[in-house]
Amino acid sequence: MNEWWRDAIVYQIYPRSYQDDDGDGVGDLRGITRRLPHVADLGADCIWLSPIFQSPQKDMGYDVSDYTAIDPLFGTLEDFDALIARAHDLGLKVIVDQVLSHTSDQHPWFKESRASRDNPKDDWYVWADPLPDGSPPTNWHSHFGGPAWEFDPGRGQYYLHNFLASQPDLNFHNPDVVDAILDTCKFWLDRGLDGFRLDTVNYYVHDQKLRSNPPAQVKPQVMATDLYGMQHNIYNKTRPENLDFIERLRALTDQYDDIMMVGEVGEMGHRSIEIMGEYTEGSARLHMAYSFAMLGPDFSAEHFRNCIEGFQRGAPDGHPYWSFSNHDVPREVTRWAEHAVSEDSIARLACAMLLSFEGTIGIYQGEELGQTETELVYEELTDPPALRYWPAVKGRDGCRTPMVWEKDAPNAGFSTGKPWLPVKPPQAAKAVDAQTPDGILAFFKQAIAFRKSSAALSHGKTVFLNLPEPLLAFHRKADKQTLTCVFNLSPKPLTLTVKGDGKLSGPQNATLAKDTLTLPGNGFAYIENDGTLTLKASASK
Repeated sequence: MNEWWRDAIVYQIYPRSYQDDDGDGVGDLRGITRRLPHVADLGADCIWLSPIFQSPQKDMGYDVSDYTAIDPLFGTLEDFDALIARAHDLGLKVIVDQVLSHTSDQHPWFKESRASRDNPKDDWYVWADPLPDGSPPTNWHSHFGGPAWEFDPGRGQYYLHNFLASQPDLNFHNPDVVDAILDTCKFWLDRGLDGFRLDTVNYYVHDQKLRSNPPAQVKPQVMATDLYGMQHNIYNKTRPENLDFIERLRALTDQYDDIMMVGEVGEMGHRSIEIMGEYTEGSARLHMAYSFAMLGPDFSAEHFRNCIEGFQRGAPDGHPYWSFSNHDVPREVTRWAEHAVSEDSIARLACAMLLSFEGTIGIYQGEELGQTETELVYEELTDPPALRYWPAVKGRDGCRTPMVWEKDAPNAGFSTGKPWLPVKPPQAAKAVDAQTPDGILAFFKQAIAFRKSSAALSHGKTVFLNLPEPLLAFHRKADKQTLTCVFNLSPKPLTLTVKGDGKLSGPQNATLAKDTLTLPGNGFAYIENDGTLTLKASASK
């Protein structure tokens, strides 16, 4: 095994929004296949496809009704096979979202389970009797608002749903469920898939005793609608038995040649870093994991250092996956705007910083264009939480609007039909064909190529330097190469005193003259040196 994933750049494609080739306004597999050269030219190693399985699309494919069928919205199994073949021809690996913790309520398994309390699948889902007063069995909340329990009058019981009521949770305490899920994963591995992105990987197993969660130890600064965050969620997710299933799944993937699994840890704060460590420890669990730790508003040197060092301590033999954007959070150019000199400057800084981190790197479609969050009105929304709680909750549609290819084409080249989400002028302005030779797309290509050419950035170890905010700095060391990576996380210019010999290398927007490193606002530099270089912050310019 060459473990290709250890230094890979993974490019996330949101299929509904990448390229529509049949004109129905929704992206499809043939469109993705046609646009794969863009990903290969960027320098990525792998694509991650968000769900493409058969689904009623109540939660945009994260409600699966058939794990082994492609939704007609996206195409056919033959289209999928053609995509795999084309990707492999271009040197790209392919992984697909696996949503295993729950299904759609339209899945045949659930239809049979809810039919009675005495059938072959009666306990394939999490069913429980009401409390004596008729209320739900526990106090657990759904992520999408309200209790995590829905009453089913046919069975006279509640069923568990961590998300929409139309997304019932599977019962992973039932070995038949585990075997059935593993069979569906094997189906895709047998078709040549290179691995899985595991949605909500710490949600598979619930507490069999159905104990209620205690209040959160620290009250989160959240909207009143986020009742989920008001509990210490120790019984509805991240149960110890969850790792048993992870190990079963790893044993399956190990039967194939060089498969990769990356798990999404559904948790906030430092605990998410701890779970990443637990879930990647050793060689019998996930190959790597990522959390929402870097996908939030926090933008400080202390925060990024704590994330990386926390993982180093928690999983010294584990492997992290770091990303700044995905289909669930506002795009980082908008999210971190208060720290920016300009949209372009924060896009470049974020790119340079992310590609200097130790581990596997994830890029979300449009990130390589410096794309911003789309402003939508209520009538344009499709995301369930936003539809329910607007305007307190803006939802996730703003980061899911279509990829932009040709600035002046209808819908920026995404579709000849009416797109499922609108393409607006601020987003179209960043289209691929509107990118300049010194623009964000060119910078991403340069930064990715530099990372791949550098042993220090590809697989070097990280040692942080002690500098005050807003400076983030660390050495990356591998073989005989040391790179000192320095980032100014503020819009104000800063200077540092340099001791030791070094020279600027790779993409940077700083100057190094004698013993002084000058960083503009959102500035960054890679300094090649012999490992003895030191930096000291001096007065702002």
